[in-house]
Amino acid sequence: MKIPKRKVFLLIIFAYVVFSLYAAYNVFFSTKVISRVHRVVKKETVSGGVKDGGGAPFLARDWNPWEDEQVDYNSALTKKREAFKQHLARIDKNKATRYRVQIWGKAAIGIYLWEHILEGPLNPTDKVAQWREGELQSGKIDFSFYTGPAVVQGHVPLDMNSLVLVLNGREPQKVSYSTRWLEHVQALVKSHTVSHVAVVLLGNEHCHNDFIGPYLKRNGGFVDLLFVVYDSPWVNDKDVFQWPLGVATYRQFPMIRPNAQLISSNRPYLCNFLGTVYKNSSRETLMQVLKKSGLEEECITNAREKWLPQETADSLRQYQTALVQSELTLCPVGINSECYRIYEACSYGSVPVVEDVLTPGSCAAGSSSPLRLLKAAGAPFIFISDWKELAAILEREREMSQEQRVDRRRRLLEWYAGFRQQMKERFTEVLEENFFKNV
Repeated sequence: MKIPKRKVFLLIIFAYVVFSLYAAYNVFFSTKVISRVHRVVKKETVSGGVKDGGGAPFLARDWNPWEDEQVDYNSALTKKREAFKQHLARIDKNKATRYRVQIWGKAAIGIYLWEHILEGPLNPTDKVAQWREGELQSGKIDFSFYTGPAVVQGHVPLDMNSLVLVLNGREPQKVSYSTRWLEHVQALVKSHTVSHVAVVLLGNEHCHNDFIGPYLKRNGGFVDLLFVVYDSPWVNDKDVFQWPLGVATYRQFPMIRPNAQLISSNRPYLCNFLGTVYKNSSRETLMQVLKKSGLEEECITNAREKWLPQETADSLRQYQTALVQSELTLCPVGINSECYRIYEACSYGSVPVVEDVLTPGSCAAGSSSPLRLLKAAGAPFIFISDWKELAAILEREREMSQEQRVDRRRRLLEWYAGFRQQMKERFTEVLEENFFKNV
């Protein structure tokens, strides 16, 4: 039986459509549904190997199971950057006197600078994100900020010629890392990509910061300004300024916003001390005084023999609870008199009782040291030279009325907010005067 040519043609068309749909189906499910599995197999083929000689193949290090989401997130960040650039362009068009400064946060104190001092936003809000960034305006300056492990040399956006680099110089390993960043920025200065550089440095607790000396402009280097933590003898308020240590952002201590409950609550404990008690230190004296005076029940204490670098969710919650439930926070010296505990106590309105003694090292001596930055700002702390004075201090605490305690708490929180604002204005003004005075 002979089939008409018309029917043959229609059958061919039908077969082609069915084959096309089948192929599209396979492509869709192979690329969309199991695309990540294909990437795993591809990476394994390159790297080779099966874990423990059998079973499921291990994943190569360069495989990223969140690649699609990361691309979307990076796209969103790019849009934000473009919006910020357009904002700056509008400012230029209107001939407003605005300046641009970029901050690279390569030490945890960068978060204190950005969130607590400058009060800038950070995206994403996840504190352990690999890449975080934000923008803000302060004074005549438009700041942009980048931080996180993914902020690496040569891969961070740079569309401004004024740069602030936040570094850690506390110990040899940190110094080595910071030196590599300084050398990277030095290359940018030599290539005329960057014109002005400031460094915010978490200095050595003995004030041994010689590694950064050759990079200072006063010594023939390229760093115009240095903001350094601790009472460094280099501080002259011309090109070297003292900077506050702040709270331990590396241990996820948050930014606390005061509220009525924080100010007016009835706190059940006179004092607190949660921390490491080192052998033959004044901290041993502190614990002996508390025990001998029978004050252990009136104060929250949790002493440990070994320092713990990381904070767990439970230990952070316990520490914050102690701060919010205590009238006073005991702040014995460690390697340096200035410690995170001072600023963390201020965040919760718990008055710091500070051991006012110089520690060994090269930090400046004199009538205003130690803690000269805080003293110059009129910090409403209780300063003592010997923990044997503590019993008398706590006796006076018992005699205070709730009204007096609330008033003191309010004044402490107001002082701390004012101190951060003062540091913000100072930081901004110093950059304006030194970076843009000839603009």
